[in-house]
Formats: sequence, C-alpha cells, structure tokens
Amino acid sequence: MMAPSKALVGFFTVLSACAAFGCSGSTEKPPEAAQGANKPLVGADDQSRCDYKGRNDREVIESSGPGAKLPNVRRVFGILGEGEDRRKVLFCREIDTNLDGSKDVVRTYNDKGDAIGEQADANYDGRVDTWLKFAAGRISKVELDRNYDGKVDETRFYVKGKVSRIQRDRNYDNKPDIWEVYAEGVLERMGVDLDFDGHVDRWDRDEVARRVAEDKEREEDEKAAAEKKKAEEAEKAANDAARSARSGSKAAMPATPATPPK
Repeated sequence: MMAPSKALVGFFTVLSACAAFGCSGSTEKPPEAAQGANKPLVGADDQSRCDYKGRNDREVIESSGPGAKLPNVRRVFGILGEGEDRRKVLFCREIDTNLDGSKDVVRTYNDKGDAIGEQADANYDGRVDTWLKFAAGRISKVELDRNYDGKVDETRFYVKGKVSRIQRDRNYDNKPDIWEVYAEGVLERMGVDLDFDGHVDRWDRDEVARRVAEDKEREEDEKAAAEKKKAEEAEKAANDAARSARSGSKAAMPATPATPPK
C-alpha cells in the first residue's frame, strides 16, 4: 500500500485543525513567515478569498486563534430567506495560519453548510498551491503545485475517503506522466510515460508487488514483535504472582513450637 506522504498528511491535518479551531502557526514555516509572525501588515491586502465585500447579504465574524494578537480567523455567513425563514449559513472561512497578516487557508461551503472546496498557500509565498474538493463531507479530489509555478503537478482522486487514482507530472510540462491505480486504498499498478508523449509506455506491476511484499513483511514483523512482548509480559506477571504467593505462604506459616525438655 502506498500511503500519502507524511508531509501531505501533516498538511491536511493542519488544514482540518485550523478550520475548526484557528491556528497559532506552523512548525515548518519559512524564515520570512517566522519573522512576520504576530506582526500585522498595516494597510496591506490580507489575501482574502471570501466573497463578502460590499454585500448586504453577508455577515462577517472575526476571531483570534491561540497565540494571535490580532484576529486571524474570518467567518463569512450568508443571510438567506426572509421573515421567519431568515437564517444565517456559513459560506466561507479563512485563516492566517502563520500569523503574518495574510490569509493562507480558505474553505467554502454551500447553502446547507457542507464544505465544497478549500484552497491553501502551503509555503506562504502569497499564491495558492493546494486545492481540495469535497463530496458528502469527504475529500474527493486534491490538486498540488509541487514546484510552485501556479500550475497543478499532481492530482489525487478519492472514493469514500480512500485514494483511487493519482496522476503526477514529473517534468512539469502540464501533462501527467505517471498514473497510479488503487483498489480500496492499495496500489495495484503504476503506469509510466517514458518519452513524455502523454501515453503509458510501461506498467510497473513488479514495483507494486515489491511494495506490497514489503508492507506485508513489515506488518508480520510488527505482529511478531507485539506477540513476543505480550508473551514476555504474561510470563513476568505469572512469575510475580508466584513470588507473591510464596511470600504470603511463608508469612502465614505458624512458628514451630520449641521442644519441651525431657
């Protein structure tokens, strides 16, 4: 099984956490971002991507996440209906995760309050490089700009929360040259375009088999180690119980009476 990279998983985790609670920063922010933390950009554009300016049917709420001296979370609500049917629905939420004064994560919602998309600036250079789409509350598609040129270089498709296909553009010519096909989140085959003409030249099933074998071997080693540890703990518990029982027996044994003199 080919799992998503730790960096990617970590970034998605940050996005989810930030969307829910606000962020005080990132552990992998570049020097420029670190220097600007907690310093507002006076009069500067905060890179807002929520649609609310000049609209009477929008309500904006600003809040501060942990560590933020100024509001770094913006929630934009749409005012729907009239009279008794009038209600407020979250349409957009954006966050300044590294506290440099610019919003770098924005998530949009439909009129039912369900997430439909998200954009993020993962390297804090002021340009979006990560795009997410949602379906039924789950990520359905992820697009990544690996070389930060403003163009998508990798696309991941998900079905019921599990990756189903991945397309990668290794030479950055705006055409995929690696195709990975998954079944229930497990890599089945990988196609490679060797001459970059847009067509698969080789299917690397051997590579897939190798990865599956490595994963299986690792799982078996982990299982054996766990069973060994469990056996050692059981043996130790049994020995401790035996020693405790012997100690108790000695303490309860009556003293031998002295032999009376003849």
